[in-house]
Amino acid sequence: MPETRTLDQRLTPHFTLREVCASATAARHGINNIPPLEVLAACKRVCEHILEPIRTHYSVPFSPNSFFRCLELNRILGSKDTSQHTKGEAVDVEVSGVANLDLARWCADNLDFDQLILEFYDPNDPRGGWVHVSYVSAAENRRQILTIGKGGTVEGLPQ
Repeated sequence: MPETRTLDQRLTPHFTLREVCASATAARHGINNIPPLEVLAACKRVCEHILEPIRTHYSVPFSPNSFFRCLELNRILGSKDTSQHTKGEAVDVEVSGVANLDLARWCADNLDFDQLILEFYDPNDPRGGWVHVSYVSAAENRRQILTIGKGGTVEGLPQ
């Protein structure tokens, strides 16, 4: 019997399949961005190991900015075909009332992750940019920390 899925299906207590595949760009382009079943397990791991701990720590409801991206959507957004978003292994996050640098630091200190990237953070606008976090598995995570901005990519987070 095939597994049935609905957009309201909870992957964890606070996150649904709808949030995993939500994309205004996909909607505008008529793209079906629902992850295939073989990717759903990776999405659930990201919810369990990344999103739920953030939600629990900050006690602030939020939805991911960008999570799963089918290849067609990923290409429209100008991202590489190898993006972990296409495998359901990466999520872009902001938490209302929390500076993105503070969120990135908390993630670096408290989560197991593959890659943590503070993207386009502006110290003059603490809400600017976003935090990208990926999770593969406890055995495969690299714990790589990067900051990406107009000046390029550097290792680590700003002081």
